[in-house]
Amino acid sequence: MKLDFNSEIPIYIQIAQSIEDGILKGIFKEDEAIPSTTEISVKFKINPATVAKGFNLLVDEGIIYKRRGVGMFVSKGSKEILIQKRKDSFYKNYVVALIEEAKKLGISIEDIIEMIKRGNSCGSNTNI
Repeated sequence: MKLDFNSEIPIYIQIAQSIEDGILKGIFKEDEAIPSTTEISVKFKINPATVAKGFNLLVDEGIIYKRRGVGMFVSKGSKEILIQKRKDSFYKNYVVALIEEAKKLGISIEDIIEMIKRGNSCGSNTNI
């Protein structure tokens, strides 16, 4: 987990995003514990309430759940929930903006697709 104390993104959101990333990467698996509030607060020297606030975001979304007296655990189906959440966010934040800018510039959908193909072939190992 990495936190950027100079970022404009609040620390509690960075904590939630780091846990989400760990779930998506398979570091945290369904029904397995995630690091505790105390572990994270001590490691990064931050207030435990800040960590709890990040965890509460994930609890509210059904990504993690609490076992009283034991800790926080990854919910069943959380990876699928996160994939859909991130796809929706990608669409809203990138695709819609891309299309709006392309319209302003008179770029066709076909041209956009060609640009994406060209960008994907520039040494990237990622298949999209």
